[in-house]
Amino acid sequence: MTTLLFTNVHLVNPEAGTADLGSLLVTDGVITALGAEVAVPQGAEVIDGQGKYLAPGIVDIGVKVCEPGERHKESFGTAGQAAAAGGVTTIVTRPDTTPTIDNPETLEFVTRRAQEAAPVNVVPMAALTKDRAGREMTEIGFLQDAGAVAFTDCDHVVTDTKVLTRALSYAKSLDALVMGHPQEPILSKGAAVTSGKFASLRGLPAVSAMAERMGIDRDIALLEMTGAKYHFDQITTARALPALERAKANGLDVTAGTSIHHLTLNEFDVADYRTFFKVKPPLRAEDDRLALVAALREGVIDVISSFHTPQDEESKRLPFEEAASGAVGLETFLPAVLRLYHSGDLTMPQLWRAMSLNPAARLGLATGRLATGAPADLVLFDPDAPFVLDRFKLRSKSKNTPFDGQRLQGKVLATYVNGAPVFGEL
Repeated sequence: MTTLLFTNVHLVNPEAGTADLGSLLVTDGVITALGAEVAVPQGAEVIDGQGKYLAPGIVDIGVKVCEPGERHKESFGTAGQAAAAGGVTTIVTRPDTTPTIDNPETLEFVTRRAQEAAPVNVVPMAALTKDRAGREMTEIGFLQDAGAVAFTDCDHVVTDTKVLTRALSYAKSLDALVMGHPQEPILSKGAAVTSGKFASLRGLPAVSAMAERMGIDRDIALLEMTGAKYHFDQITTARALPALERAKANGLDVTAGTSIHHLTLNEFDVADYRTFFKVKPPLRAEDDRLALVAALREGVIDVISSFHTPQDEESKRLPFEEAASGAVGLETFLPAVLRLYHSGDLTMPQLWRAMSLNPAARLGLATGRLATGAPADLVLFDPDAPFVLDRFKLRSKSKNTPFDGQRLQGKVLATYVNGAPVFGEL
């Protein structure tokens, strides 16, 4: 039995809403004691945190690992190493691979590869419809039995409402979580940026923020009909928030997330057509960004994710309109989100509620908490350590980060999964 005692650390406890100085004891991979003072057991390895912060490991919903099909962009090995270096102890993978993860055989292959190669926990999502084509729902029950924790067609919106209604009703009967991308697909087709003066000046194809509002309104109506358990993957506009608030007030089983890029960047970051800032949905106005931060603070938005989307150099070195969407985010997630802490917008417990506690609870995972009996999935970090990001030092195979060359604050010192170190610079 291995025993590990962290002393002199600020314990970020999202359930209690505290970040007080104290100690935490890990016994055989499980948290067994925490508080202002914890006795040192005989034979325990003692780690003096020197006043740094110890928090639950990040649970990142919506990570794209490009196995099978595009292993040159990202593998489970490199994604796992990037996650460990970023304090992410659980990655929840997307099914938008080649081929799509829409049957138990492909899901089992992915699960096996993850167990072999990744040093962190990997839990997979599966497609809601076959090949994410929106025509025929997948075998949700069989996929659930094979380990799928949620069902999503990712950024492919199911336009056939009859198919979506059947899928939601079936998911409801199995208590399965469905994750949807709120967007009106015809309006948003081909869009590279958000509508407005800046988009017009740049001459880029744009989509109105209202397309997201229209998408969320439609899905909420179907949820009222079916009663399914639903998570909106990326709420990025202020216009969508009132509908989300009403859905929650009306008792629908609804949660919502947003991406770290939409919380810390805005439409002006596109600047001179910099394709590393091309993400989906596109970056929004500063007013939208501020509304998202307020919604997180108030609990209207529940989850922050990186939406790690690796793209190789060739797919980004194109004109902005033609370049692939997406940015890597596993390794930059923590320093990027700490911008909201340093700006005074959100507290440490509020951030970790959205990054660890809420996503774990939504997926029915035991992790994401600092509590006795919880798995010792932990991140030890220095929130004040400054550095300039060099994208070529990232552990991901793809280097498409919008934070390249930017001055960031917050370094991961060590990451633990079930009490075992998977990354450390101590």
